[in-house]
Amino acid sequence: MISETQNKVQPEAQVHVSRGYWQTVWRNLRRDPVAAVCMIVLALIFAGAIFAPLLTRYDPAVGSIVSRLKPVGTEGHILGTDEQGRDMLTRLLYGGRMSLLMGTVPVLLALVIGGSLGTIAGYFGGRLNTVIMRAADVLFAFPSVLLAVAIAGALGAGVGNALVALTIVLIPPLLRVTESAATQVRALDYVEAAQASGAGSLTIIRVHVLGNMLGPVLVYSTSLLSVAIIMAAGLSFIGLGAKPPTAEWGLMLNTLRTAIYSQPLVTILPGLFIFLVSLSFNLLSDGLRSAMDVS
Repeated sequence: MISETQNKVQPEAQVHVSRGYWQTVWRNLRRDPVAAVCMIVLALIFAGAIFAPLLTRYDPAVGSIVSRLKPVGTEGHILGTDEQGRDMLTRLLYGGRMSLLMGTVPVLLALVIGGSLGTIAGYFGGRLNTVIMRAADVLFAFPSVLLAVAIAGALGAGVGNALVALTIVLIPPLLRVTESAATQVRALDYVEAAQASGAGSLTIIRVHVLGNMLGPVLVYSTSLLSVAIIMAAGLSFIGLGAKPPTAEWGLMLNTLRTAIYSQPLVTILPGLFIFLVSLSFNLLSDGLRSAMDVS
């Protein structure tokens, strides 16, 4: 899954970018109708998750046996209720907190760790590059989903262990993209000029390399968010992520699967949210890549 997403991003040599470049990128992104819609959808979902206590009066963990599996449109429960009589809108809002946390935190951690290692490997090259990249290749030998399940299963069920497993899985692809971008930027004239002038490696990396490799790394990281959301939901679905009665979209799909024939519309709601977030991140990544193609 990760390898297919990675093929979408081909890092190219970048020219030195300025503040005006990023302003142009943001303007292009806003003018892209698909990217704009995706940003609005994501903003609404994130806002709903953050302000969930203000948007609903129900407790996501408290239900009523007499109100179980109410259909969508029921008075007082606009999106119905689940198998324990808990309000579905409330569960979806609070579930967004956990699902988005499990999807975004591993990408951020992997970006810091994999990005740092990839930058070091790409800039310094030589044996250091060989050691770092061969270590990443060991993890690449396993399918991403299988590796995440294996690590989470070995560590034990729980949100914390699922975050560790997802972070480990996402480090190698981010490391490889970062290393490729850093290697290309290192060969540019102004980097060689800075080296010839006696500037230190850390200064060159901070001033010249990081800014010019940010584009492809940012695009790829955005696309990985969709992968992380799906894998996090998958871990919770099979019992290796969030535990009941925690509201989490993957776990909600698991607990509602027995009601698919009696209340199919209620059952698919968590999956619909996973689909919307994943699709939005994917399309936003495409829009971001196009917006960065500034002539």
